[in-house]
Amino acid sequence: MIKTTSFIRQNFLEFFKEKKHKIYPGSSLVLENDPTLLFVNAGMNQFKNIFLGYQFTKNKRISTIQHCIRTGGKHNDLKNVGYTNRHHTFFEMLGNFSFGSYFKEKSIIYAWELLTSKKWFGIDQDRLSVTIYENDIESFHIWKNIIGLSDNKIIKMKDKKNLLYTSKNFWKMGKYGPCGPCTEIFYNYKEKNKKFLEIWNIVFMQYNALPNKIYKKLKTPSVDTGMGLERIASILQGVKSNYKIDIFKNIIKNIKKLNIIKKNNNQSLRVISDHIRSSSFIIANNILPSNENRGYILRKIIRRAILHGRNIGINKCFFYKLVPILIKFMGSENKILIKNKNKIEKILKIEELKFSETLKKGLKILKNEIINIKNNILDGEIVFYLYDTLGFPIDLTKEFCKEKNIIIDKISLKEKIKKQKENSVNKIKTKINGISLPKIKKNIFVGYKNFKKNSLIKLLYVKKKIVSIIKNKEKGQIIIEKTPFYPESGGQIGDSGVIKSKTGKFIVCNTKKYGKFIIHNGYMDYGYIIKNDLITAKINLKKRKLIEKNHTATHLLNSALKKILGKNVIQKGSLINDKKIRFDFTYFKSLTFKKIYKIEKFVNKVIQKNIKIKYNLKKFKEAKNKKFTFLKNKIYKKIVRTISIKSFSKELCKGTHVKKTGKIFLFKIVNEKSISFGIRRIEALTYKKAFSKIKKQEKDIQKIKKIINSNDCYYIKKIKNILIENKKLFKKNKNINKKYIYLISKKISKKVIKINNNYFLLYQFKNEKKNNLKYIIDELQKKFQSIIIILINFSKKINFLIKISKNLTKIIQAKKLLLFMFKKIKGKGGGNIYISEGILYKSNSIKKEIILFKEFIISKLKKL
Repeated sequence: MIKTTSFIRQNFLEFFKEKKHKIYPGSSLVLENDPTLLFVNAGMNQFKNIFLGYQFTKNKRISTIQHCIRTGGKHNDLKNVGYTNRHHTFFEMLGNFSFGSYFKEKSIIYAWELLTSKKWFGIDQDRLSVTIYENDIESFHIWKNIIGLSDNKIIKMKDKKNLLYTSKNFWKMGKYGPCGPCTEIFYNYKEKNKKFLEIWNIVFMQYNALPNKIYKKLKTPSVDTGMGLERIASILQGVKSNYKIDIFKNIIKNIKKLNIIKKNNNQSLRVISDHIRSSSFIIANNILPSNENRGYILRKIIRRAILHGRNIGINKCFFYKLVPILIKFMGSENKILIKNKNKIEKILKIEELKFSETLKKGLKILKNEIINIKNNILDGEIVFYLYDTLGFPIDLTKEFCKEKNIIIDKISLKEKIKKQKENSVNKIKTKINGISLPKIKKNIFVGYKNFKKNSLIKLLYVKKKIVSIIKNKEKGQIIIEKTPFYPESGGQIGDSGVIKSKTGKFIVCNTKKYGKFIIHNGYMDYGYIIKNDLITAKINLKKRKLIEKNHTATHLLNSALKKILGKNVIQKGSLINDKKIRFDFTYFKSLTFKKIYKIEKFVNKVIQKNIKIKYNLKKFKEAKNKKFTFLKNKIYKKIVRTISIKSFSKELCKGTHVKKTGKIFLFKIVNEKSISFGIRRIEALTYKKAFSKIKKQEKDIQKIKKIINSNDCYYIKKIKNILIENKKLFKKNKNINKKYIYLISKKISKKVIKINNNYFLLYQFKNEKKNNLKYIIDELQKKFQSIIIILINFSKKINFLIKISKNLTKIIQAKKLLLFMFKKIKGKGGGNIYISEGILYKSNSIKKEIILFKEFIISKLKKL
């Protein structure tokens, strides 16, 4: 009997349960308390703080099955997936852990018993060999004297160049921290090439690595083990590739069934079967495709799978159709997939549809270029053109070329990428929005502390052209030497105010940044202003203070969203003005009232603490290392401005803020909605506007109480009762209306005219409900198999409805009758061959025209 992956999972946990281990669920693929990891890539990740001694656990023995993703950093298997028998982007790690309960002897004995005992996995002992750290005498003794392995089955792994603790069998979490020797168990296929497969790694956490190459013994040594489910399944199921175990075998089989595959390419089938697992589990963990961080990895995986689909001839949208297949064969224990099935399908479908057009154009160009290449080398300039002009990912070009055994000229590609980066950073814009920028020193913003500043006019514009004077009532733009006006940036609107000289006053309506210059847009209120004039620039301070309250509240909102909805929330845009906050962010579901309340509570709690806000200039690298929030797609200078609100919020920001959070007074969310797939928007108010909103809501509640004649205690209950009663009345009214439709249809059916085995009815109503016409016409058609029905309703407007039985549409069509009607009577409408509707315009002769129209149809039917 074949041991299925579901059976292996269960068997593994049952074994360690017998050994008095507490079974823990695997963690989410994204660990909120560990920003150093994009995704969980090992079973020990969720216990990292326990190994480091920062956290303690009552359960000294733990066993888990952990979902892992390896697509970046030290463990990046993405490029190998599909081309080897063992690599995956997503895999399941079976693990057992001891935190001071047992150490080397028991962990080795447990591993050997599980693998070789007939009660459990029953692997032939002769097939197994082990590696140990050369200096780990204790492990050698256990394997040799307790387990009974011969010397030739125990391979000692040496340190590199005699440097202490550099062996492959000395495991380190990082440069510093817990570390120790490990022992690995290998399966021998006993083939000519003596192929071995590593199936289990047991790490003994004995030391704490400190600076200056000091290794201090841990007071409480621990054990961390890991065994890949897919690898052990391949052995227990008697196959030599992970892609031939039951899960992959069934998924690949169904991929072949799903579409007509022109090319039976095993590599592409492997990639697709692997990537549907990783992308589905990533989405189920609330990550959405994007151009940043985890979302970028997800998008890359999805696109790679789609490319391989096209590679084997699947030209239609297919990837999302694999989700039900995956769920079926991953086993019922993977409830996270079942719960998120619809979401996963929807996201994958949208991603494929969005990418398909780019892929189609890119592949066409790529295939044409490949025909003409020399020496099997593709010029990097082509690769860059596809990426820069069409948005065709470089990774996918590399993937396509790898399939065709074509080499990309990496030198020319690197040169192109480097040149583009240099251009984007160093390019000096000489013209923005039609305004020619001068070759003068940039003007300086001094508005963090100065709200009024004496300065000098550097440049004037009227109708986007440089002038020497702005006259009375003329619109224009001004550049001054030093300005207190904040330019529109980072979602914050630009300041408004006045620029005054001895000869005139310029009203600043908005301030924007054009290249390196801050430009003041507005008009002359009176007088005139000349270049090189001495002026006084003064911002609208009341407006600025309101903007500052909203901007600081936006930072707190961003932190609240990450805390309450998860650290995967990414800012996608904002608008901060003196009236409100608008904040866009990534999130798949609408926010419940409970979550909105929690967000408001978090922000208002920080406001009430009246925390002093700290502003500092830091090196960008330092700010990044200290976990300050910043926009990943933005280019930052070496020195950046940071805003800190204790531990609640840490962001890079040039904007203006309040000095203390208490100045915000109050924060209130007034709207939450979806603006596009996976992007939601929150609108919020602060200070007096938030208070006014709450007062208005209270007034509305008081009005409702008055209308329903209820007091404070019972008004919600009374509203519920009214709604229940209303539902009953609606149901009752619906039944009455049904009876009315039946009776009125019965009555007017007597007016039907029979003409040559066909029927005709034109009936005129007065003040009938528009919706009732549709019900009446349907009811009439049930009574007569071959009929033309025209219902006209004289009300404020003259509505009409035409319906024709299917068998008559070969001779008379509803749409054509409608067009003929409009020749006789003015009106508008539309429809199809079976049903048409519209409005007739009132006239003195309309009733006569309707009679003539009726006679025309009767004459038409008589000829049949």
